[in-house]
Amino acid sequence: MVATLTLAPMEGVVDVYMRDMLTEIGGFDLCVSEFVRVSQHVYPASVFYQLCPELRTGGKTSAGVPVHVQIMGGEASVMAENAAFAAELGAPGIDLNFGCPAKTVNRHDAGATLLQWPERLYEIVSAVRGAVPREVPVSAKMRLGFTDKGLALDNALAAEAGGAIKLTVHARTKLEGYRPPAHWEYLRPIRERLRIPVVANGEIWTRADYEKCREVSGCADVMVGRGVIARPSLGREICAETPASGAAFEWPDILELIGIYQGKIREMQAPPREAGRLKQWIKLLGRTYPAANDLFLAIRRLETTEAIMAEVARTGRELRTAA
Repeated sequence: MVATLTLAPMEGVVDVYMRDMLTEIGGFDLCVSEFVRVSQHVYPASVFYQLCPELRTGGKTSAGVPVHVQIMGGEASVMAENAAFAAELGAPGIDLNFGCPAKTVNRHDAGATLLQWPERLYEIVSAVRGAVPREVPVSAKMRLGFTDKGLALDNALAAEAGGAIKLTVHARTKLEGYRPPAHWEYLRPIRERLRIPVVANGEIWTRADYEKCREVSGCADVMVGRGVIARPSLGREICAETPASGAAFEWPDILELIGIYQGKIREMQAPPREAGRLKQWIKLLGRTYPAANDLFLAIRRLETTEAIMAEVARTGRELRTAA
């Protein structure tokens, strides 16, 4: 089976604009939307369109990469009803979130807190699988556990038994959050027991990390999130026939990348939070592009996109003059 590379769902980070840009740069076979948090009722179509505008364009980005809709909640029947509605709106796939570590989410019976009860994972996955047309795949994403890893295999088996066709595992517990390292070695016994594909996720920042993760976990398929936000060429580098040199992707450069992202925000008529998202991403770019650290310090107190982009333009002029 050909290995696949999936762009992770990162709430408030990997939005429609970021998905569009990163899939244009290349390397990804699949995207998963930011989660739709469900609790008491079926959301109107506007909520699904807000978090996954690609539903209006055949469920794909402009580069043609499918976007599965992720939903999150603790009530099996409500999850099933919302999943069925998302499929009706054109979602090419449904992904179930059992991994979000946010305290506000976990306090409200959703995300990683459900990993304390494998039977609840089974109940939710089974209900969603039964409500969604057979041709629409249902997958799940989980962590290795809530406070410890003792139920990792039980939870994985529960998701498979419920009807998931694929399971993504973030190789840390909720308690471990995003602190390195990711425990890829815990994925191997899960992959060896399950009959469905197991997708490895966590702490993949470079192609070398990707290759090491596959070696240690035994998983062919991988999902990347923060790594590709900090290094937008990562998907393309991973899928290259020969290893990358290790240098940051040279086209487009950091200033062009920021301009492309901001242009997509404007083109798609973003809500007022666009300035905040620009600042957030520029800060994350600092891991790969040292110039982004200085740029972030210059823009962190700016409140409008216009002011931010003016500073980006000024920085660009300075860099070109220095060169």
